Amino acid sequence: MTESRTSQPLKLAVVGHTNVGKTSLLRTLTRDTGFGEVSHRPSTTRHVEGARLSVDGEPLLELYDTPGLEDAIALLDYLERLERPGERLDGPARLARFLDSSEARQRFEQEAKVLRQLLASDAGLYVIDAREPVLAKYRDELAVLAGCGKPLLPVLNFVARQDTRENEWREALARQGLHALVRFDSVAPPLDGERRLYESLALLLERSRPQLERLIADHEAQARARQEAGARLIAELLIDAAACRRSVASQPVLEQGAIRELREAIRQREQRCVEALLRLYAFRPQDAQAGDLPLLGGRWGDDLFNPETLKQLGVKVGGGMAAGAAAGAGVDLLVGGITLGAAALLGALAGGGLQTARNYGGRLLGKLKGQRELSVDDNVLRLLALRQRQLLAALASRGHAAQQAIRLENPQDGTWRNGKLPEALYKARAHPEWSSLNPGARLEQAERQVQIVALAVELK
Repeated sequence: MTESRTSQPLKLAVVGHTNVGKTSLLRTLTRDTGFGEVSHRPSTTRHVEGARLSVDGEPLLELYDTPGLEDAIALLDYLERLERPGERLDGPARLARFLDSSEARQRFEQEAKVLRQLLASDAGLYVIDAREPVLAKYRDELAVLAGCGKPLLPVLNFVARQDTRENEWREALARQGLHALVRFDSVAPPLDGERRLYESLALLLERSRPQLERLIADHEAQARARQEAGARLIAELLIDAAACRRSVASQPVLEQGAIRELREAIRQREQRCVEALLRLYAFRPQDAQAGDLPLLGGRWGDDLFNPETLKQLGVKVGGGMAAGAAAGAGVDLLVGGITLGAAALLGALAGGGLQTARNYGGRLLGKLKGQRELSVDDNVLRLLALRQRQLLAALASRGHAAQQAIRLENPQDGTWRNGKLPEALYKARAHPEWSSLNPGARLEQAERQVQIVALAVELK
């Protein structure tokens, strides 16, 4: 049976005093850093601006940002004077008279915009800066808004800060008959913040529960999808870095130049990963900055002959011996305490067939001619993983109203600092063709994709 799609979207007016974070809340709920204007200046929003949230093309929720209420005390006095002798107008009738008056177009123009939008909506979100003291003007705002006869859900904003007056606000709201409220923070929203907000709205607006539950389910599905996509982006970065190779003649000046070139290539590759993660989470390029990578000197020579490479060359390492290894003339390389002579290496190359020669021939011959092979140090791989996992976690808990950039430096997470690197990275060491930073890369190889998927699982 096909679900009916004839229901109208739920309309919410976001209301409150000036400069309490209404636009910031809208940015976070819509995941749009460009929605409205966020500023510390009062009265930044001067008109009503709307946004629509849809699932599978069906609009479910319309959110309307409104100007800040600036003079509720004077407005409440004016509303009380509007009643004629003997009249007992209810809230909506009294507001209707006010909205037809000249004062609504002049002195109280901003307040009139707010009230018109709340009257045209199904409910309102009353945003409170929980750091502010509970003043008389806020109580008068609530009295004015209550006259609209619409359900009102208070939202305590900026509750992640240390200097909040949450308990005072809870008591004040209870005195106004508002016992249901939502704790939120538009800069650092709790992971379940939107779920709680929509569930609280569903209690006030039971007929809109199906739409709100669809929004909750879609939000959580998108969060999981972003997490998985982010882990894959980081896995691709790490595979690229682990498989990256630079060959250079054994001359100090040339070696140092190659180190700088490799370091810059990895730094730029990390920056591309940062930018991809920011796009994934709908943030701006300037919202995260990666500190410089430490210069650890790179890895030299012996990394070419790690066990994974040797296995592909047909050299079996075990029991302190290398099958077929012989003392040869030329170059001796130390791998795990085993010395392999040049004759053994050339023999392995010859016995490995065309594919082995294509993959490793140039590298082995360069080695035998005194070339140095530069690759990325394990500690740099660890740092790349730590920084990008830190960024992924930060983006998942960052509101789209946040103004300060995330700074990626040297995270203290011990998960990747100690112990063995994931097997996928050891395999990548032996496959320079897996790195987009190397000439002749073959990124579509099935085994590379398998290792990226396996690594992404470990990164989540």
